[in-house]
Parts: sequence; structure tokens; C-alpha cells
Amino acid sequence: MESAESNSAAAGGKTQNNSVPPVEGVAGGGTSYGWVDGGLQGSSLGNGAIDPTKVHSADLLHVWSMPSTANVSQQEAPRQLEHVNLLAARNERESFQIALRPKVSWATSGIAGSVQVQCTDLCSSAGDRLVVGQSVTLRRVVPMLGVPDALVPIDPLNSQINLLPGETSAIWVSLNVPCGQQPGIYEGEIFITAVRTETESRGESLTKSERYQLYRELRSCLDITEHREYSSSEEMVQNLTSASTTLRRMLDLPSFQDCQESNGLGDMMDEDIMNNVAVRLKLSLTVWDFTLPLTPSLPAVFGIGFVWSMAPKVGMTHLIITSGGSFNTESVRFSADGEIACEFWHTRALGLAKEYYSDPRLAAYAVPYAPILSSTDSAKNSLRREVEILKSEAHWSKSYFYLWDEPLNVEQYHVIRSISNELQSYASDVRILTTYYCGPSGSELAPSTFEAFVKVPNVLRPHTQIFCTSEWVLGTREDLVKDIVAEIRPDLGEEWWTYVCMGPSDPQPNWHLGMRGTQHRAVMWRVWKEGGTGFLYWGTNCYEKAMIPSAEICFRRGLPPGDGVLFYPGEVFSSSHEPVASTRLERVLSGMQDIEYLKLYSSKYGREEGLALLEKTGMYFGPDRYAHDHGPIDVMRGEVAIPEKEAAYNLQHKWKVIVMNP
Repeated sequence: MESAESNSAAAGGKTQNNSVPPVEGVAGGGTSYGWVDGGLQGSSLGNGAIDPTKVHSADLLHVWSMPSTANVSQQEAPRQLEHVNLLAARNERESFQIALRPKVSWATSGIAGSVQVQCTDLCSSAGDRLVVGQSVTLRRVVPMLGVPDALVPIDPLNSQINLLPGETSAIWVSLNVPCGQQPGIYEGEIFITAVRTETESRGESLTKSERYQLYRELRSCLDITEHREYSSSEEMVQNLTSASTTLRRMLDLPSFQDCQESNGLGDMMDEDIMNNVAVRLKLSLTVWDFTLPLTPSLPAVFGIGFVWSMAPKVGMTHLIITSGGSFNTESVRFSADGEIACEFWHTRALGLAKEYYSDPRLAAYAVPYAPILSSTDSAKNSLRREVEILKSEAHWSKSYFYLWDEPLNVEQYHVIRSISNELQSYASDVRILTTYYCGPSGSELAPSTFEAFVKVPNVLRPHTQIFCTSEWVLGTREDLVKDIVAEIRPDLGEEWWTYVCMGPSDPQPNWHLGMRGTQHRAVMWRVWKEGGTGFLYWGTNCYEKAMIPSAEICFRRGLPPGDGVLFYPGEVFSSSHEPVASTRLERVLSGMQDIEYLKLYSSKYGREEGLALLEKTGMYFGPDRYAHDHGPIDVMRGEVAIPEKEAAYNLQHKWKVIVMNP
């Protein structure tokens, strides 16, 4: 097993002996025109057109790996290519990135060239495997507002991507370890091969006259060989001979000349030639002998607007990111439909609701609640029937109602109490969630603004069970958490959750575009350290409303870039209707998985030791002090996982961890 230091280096944590091109206007000016990377020295590409099938791809492009927390910009400088070594538990997703940057151009169509990316299954010495397309997925990282974010799936049947001159592109590789996967070391390879562009390939296809000739010959051959009654064996032989002659004429077409010269093997690029000219990236995954829980320890709920548009915050449906990364079209569609009361009670919708809410991967869900917009008897009867059905199900304990978003004054607090009383008359164990960042104006709750904020539970008890406060209020003052928690009554079933919306801003953790990858991941580190028992995010697809899903994505004016947007409509990038995840959404999942590691460690050694582990590894000290690179994350995970591995094998294996300087 390689050390944590080598793991970090393999994932792009270090740059070794790299020649970086000068950038215009930086460090005394200069230009990068004519700059040649050392990788081209000694190569013999010649001065003519480059045929990528006859040149090793390493002479045409840079390839290197980067961790999932890296924002691989278009100007990312090349690094040394090293083996990728990853560690993961069962029921965990671990990701990394492959960066690609052309050294020269080998295409004639305005791009630097095309590359084909292929990955083998990952196999263990015992014969177990992680299958490409199921446990191993590849996605192209697409910039949004110039920041790498959208993760567009790569078609396994056409895994070509185009590279632009002078720009670095990235591929996001995810390894999903099933719950039942056998522990061990799994190894595989990723092949990156420079290829001819699709346009050039089409240019070598049959001409129009050749296509017509081929069609006529095939039609004639088919007419001759179609089943029929022959008058004699001589007639049958004559027709077969004629068909054979026709087929030979087709093989003599000029377009098939290359195949004749190579005995029919001229286009076997996928196997023989590709293996000879491809850049080969070796990949190793160590699957630990423990499993992350199926139900996330920390419920994290996310708002979803209806039909890819901005929905009102009140009445917004919330979706859960599960430990297995469950974020699929079906659940998104149903959650959106759940906002419409008449649709919720449709027979098919009820069946989907029960299946979705009963899923063990789901930790919590917000009950669709429309009567807040209507006080009619019909709306109240619908609500009563909804509660009666839900409370008879085992998943009722996961449910909560989100009645009002960020109440500001005494009147709004009164509305919450009134609706809560109505709901409690239907079910005494109903849970109400209220978000807030201040106390009610117009009241004499406390002498100072912060004290009024802290005293909100006294105003809403027993009409709220989940008190959800904004991280913006705390700023970098972790010491204020104890004042908030002191007012929460766990003995009455009360919980303290947190949320981010717009703020806090840099350097505190949030999910804005342009923030560091570790800054995105640290949102969940902060939640765990502060002791919150749940988390809420106001929106995941709240970009500007559009008439069609394929319209250009525009972030809402007045919000930080990317705020309220964690996935995109697939139609923007292809003909697919599947939502496209963002790098930030993937980092949400990674942060939740980090919580499971910390919780496992704390269950063995106590919470104080778990908190100490955050600082000892240099991963997280506070909202404005956390790791800026990926190394400390791997060190923390190793500190948790290695004792588990040793216990499972009764200390039969020795492991070495080199703790890096954070």
C-alpha cells in the first residue's frame, strides 16, 4: 500500500519538475508564443499534417491526474503523470479528475484535436470487479461562467472529446463501491488516445457516387441470394457465382483500399494500435473492509424548483442527497410534482411516494404543503387526508413540514403557530421546521439582536421541532454555537439544524462558483464540528426561469454566482433529459461521506478525539481556517480507515501513513 503522501501526489497534490509556460502580463510580462514543453524535445512529428494513429499520444498532449477538490481551470499547467491510488469504503463514491492539454494541434477543423477515453473494469486478485458503466463512470467537466462545474456524461459508445488549443480540459472519474463489494485492491487502466476528429473521419467516408454504386450492388446481390425455388442446381451455382462477383466489385471500391493493404485490420484502432499509441493511466482502488451506512447520519435536504424554474421558497419541495449519491430524474420529477396537491393523490403518484419515502437511503423529507397559500375547506381537507395517509406509514418519522421561510415579525410567527396547531390536531407527533436568522421584530424578546435570535425557540415552542439557523449569523464565531444549543430541548424532541443561503461568503464554506473545492466540501465539516443534526439548502435548480429546458442557463441576478444551483438541465448539453450534476454537488456528497468517517472514529474514541482529528490532520480548524489542498483529507480518511482494516485482519498487515504538512 502506498503512503498518503504518494496518494496525494498521484491525485495532483504536487507539481514536480514542471515547465510552466509564461503568461502574458504576469511576473514581468512576456508571451507564451513559441513556448515548447520539455515533453516535445526529441520528438519527430515533422512539419506536415500529423496522423494521430502513427504518433504516440504522449507526444501530442499532456495527461495528468488531479483530486476531486481541484478546480481544473482552462489555464491549469501540466504536471507529471503518476499512478492514481484511491481509498474507499463500501457504499462510498470516490472521484478524481484527468486533466488534458494539447501540446500541438493534429486536427484541421479549428480545434487542437480529439481524444478517445476508454477505461477497463477494475479487478482484484480474487477475481472481483468494478464494472465500467456501472461502478465506474466518466464525465466531462464543462465550465459555467468560466468555472469548471457541470459534469456532462460521456457516451460509452462514443467516448471522444475535443480539445482546444492552449486550454486544459478535465474528465471527472467516479468509482462507486457497492455495499456488497469484497474488500481488496482493485486495479485497472484508463487509455487516453489522440484520434482523428469525427469531421475528418466523415471526410474519408464514401463519396456520393460510391454510395449509390454500393447501394445498387448490394440491392443486386440481395435480389440474387434471396430465398427462391431454383429450377436446377446449375442455376443456383450460377446465381451464387454472380453474387460473389458483385461482392468482390464492392471490395474493390477506392474507399476500401486501406483495408486491402492491411489485410482488413487497418481500422482496428480500438485494440491493437490504440494500446500502442495511447497514454495509459494506471488506477488502483483499495476497498476498505467496512461499509458506510445506507441511511445518512446527517439529513441534508435540498430545495427543488418546479420544471427547471424558480419556485417560491415557501412550499418548495426538498430532496435528500443520500449516502449513495441518490439524485436521479425519477425522484426529481416526483418531488417537483409533489408541490401540486391534486397530483400528490394520483394513484401512481401515491405508489411512487411510498417507494421513495420508504427508501432506506432517505433520511428525511419535507411533506408537500399547499394550504399555506389557500385557507379553503377543500385545502384543509386535502391536508388532513395527506397527514392521515402518511402517519400510517413507517416512513412518517422521516417527515417534517416547512411552513414558513425566515419569519421576520410577530405576525409571521403567529401564522406559524396557527398552522402548527392545525397540523398537531391531525397528528400529535408532527414535526415542523422553521428557518430563521433573527428574532421577531416588534417584540421585546431580548435587549440585543443576537439575544433575540438565540431566544427564538422560546417563542416557537411547541410549534417548531426543528430550529434551523443561518450559518451567516455565526460568521467565524464558533463560540456562539453554545448559546444557540443551550436553548434547544432535545428532551422534547427538538433539533438544531443549520443552512446557508447567499451567505456566508469567502473565506467561509459555501457552494458558490469559484470557491475552492475544499471550501465546498468544508460546509459539511463545519456542520459536524458545530454539532448540528441536520442541514438545509434552499435551492438546487433556481436559475433564471426559461421557456424551454435547453435554453442558456442564467444565474439569478443579485445572488452570488452558482448560489441555489447544484445541477443543470441535461438538454442544455445534449439530447438527454437526465439532470447534469455539478462538481459542487459531488463535493456535497463527499462532505457527507467525510461525516460518516468522523462519526465512525468518534464512536470508537469519543467525540473529543474526533474533533481533535480534524485539527491534527490539518483538515479543518474553523470556518475561516481549513485545508486548501486535498492532502489532509486523505490523511484523515486514512487515520479512520486503517484501524478498521487492521481490526478486520487481526493486525496481520502492516500499514504505513506519512502525515503531510497541511
